[in-house]
Amino acid sequence: MSDVWIVVIVSGVGTLALKATGPVLLGGRPLPDRFTGIVGLLGPALLAALVAIGTFANGQRLVVDGRALGVGAAAVAIRFHAPVLIVVIIAAAVTATAHALTG
Repeated sequence: MSDVWIVVIVSGVGTLALKATGPVLLGGRPLPDRFTGIVGLLGPALLAALVAIGTFANGQRLVVDGRALGVGAAAVAIRFHAPVLIVVIIAAAVTATAHALTG
């Protein structure tokens, strides 16, 4: 068995163990209120981190290019309550235009 498969199997078992820990420790009780708020914020925080990395990272380097303009345009469109499809189209158009103009 290769090293890659060993890492995949160990990661899978570790993930299953972590996911099983919560229900085992809580024993059917609801999650305490202070943790419920934290869990509710994890999704948006993770999404923001992924957008930031996708926008400003190029390998190991920090870059500011047309993607930043696209995200900015999307933020403005969201601010004006545009539908999600329109936000995506605006972001893609601004990014493509910036890439075309800067080469």
